[in-house]
Amino acid sequence: MTDQFELTEDQIAIQDAARKFTADRITPFAAEWDEKHIFPRDTIKEAADLGFAAIYVSEESGGIGLGRLEAALIMEAMAYGCPSTSAFISIHNMAAWMIDTFGSEDLKSRYLPDLVTMDKIASYCLTEPGSGSDAAALKTKAVLDGDHYIVNGSKQFISGAGANDVYVTMVRTGEDGPKGISCLVVDKDTPGVSFGANEKKLGWHSQPTAQVIFDNARVPVANRVGAEGDGFRFAMMGLDGGRLNIGACSLGGAQRCLDEAIAYTNDRKQFGKRISDFQNTQFMLADMATDLEAARALLYLAAAKVSANAPDKTKFAAMAKRLSTDSGSKIVNDALQLFGGYGYLQDYPIERFWRDLRVHSILEGTNQVMRMIVAREMLRQ
Repeated sequence: MTDQFELTEDQIAIQDAARKFTADRITPFAAEWDEKHIFPRDTIKEAADLGFAAIYVSEESGGIGLGRLEAALIMEAMAYGCPSTSAFISIHNMAAWMIDTFGSEDLKSRYLPDLVTMDKIASYCLTEPGSGSDAAALKTKAVLDGDHYIVNGSKQFISGAGANDVYVTMVRTGEDGPKGISCLVVDKDTPGVSFGANEKKLGWHSQPTAQVIFDNARVPVANRVGAEGDGFRFAMMGLDGGRLNIGACSLGGAQRCLDEAIAYTNDRKQFGKRISDFQNTQFMLADMATDLEAARALLYLAAAKVSANAPDKTKFAAMAKRLSTDSGSKIVNDALQLFGGYGYLQDYPIERFWRDLRVHSILEGTNQVMRMIVAREMLRQ
């Protein structure tokens, strides 16, 4: 009865490889990256050597052609060391997947070789200053001019803005609403493309975040992904996977903090005995572990549904993202409480995970929007 819930040998091998990479190349350095706001581009590129820059890019295009569950395992493992770095790699994967899945052969041949190796890193540009949750209201406009589009507008909260080389960008080429949105691949050095100052963020310090600004930027029509008007559909399909990955990043961060809390409460003594000997501590740890396993089970199920293109994949991705990110933040918060005053100090990793995981309930669709998606899908039945 339990076989259906076990990972396969291949999945375990992938998970082990990601855990080893994390232990060797991420965990020992993550606190410094956070404190000094270091963007670890060399380490991120090393992840590409394991195929982690093209997890669900097809093998024909140079990727490793895995499913969404395998991607979640990788993201969860890397987030154990640094959720910010893991999430950054997830965003690159989303952009590369979109080009591979919907792009022309010409577009794929021009961009994917460098994206697969992370000789070039990609950003995903959807959110704007005036359209966050209401993504279909985006205003960045692309007007056809011969064999180019003239692009004007700006994108907000873009991970890697100014540092990355490629920007998979949603633009308005037609009518208001989702049917007027198309997708363009824009190079960093395109005349008319510029970047705002790096945002000063609560967390995610290991990656730059800024505005991307388009001022009469000329982008070749050949850089369009799919047909005009298909962009919003591509964006929403990409978000199913992105929501799973950000949920997985929350699971990885929560697991790290649970492990740290267990070790700390076993070592720390108060009133003449270990903190872990107090029933209140035991109950907290038990609830943290239970919530983590419940969220993990739902996320793995949702990942399997997205891989299988199940009819209810979007509902399950939204449910899993909501539960994983809310549970992850609560588990980390409880871990900080168990550490007491030491949890509030940068000498310990808990406060970094507390800051990094906070944004997960906002991005890839806020958790309020996740509830709207779930309710909408339920009420359609």
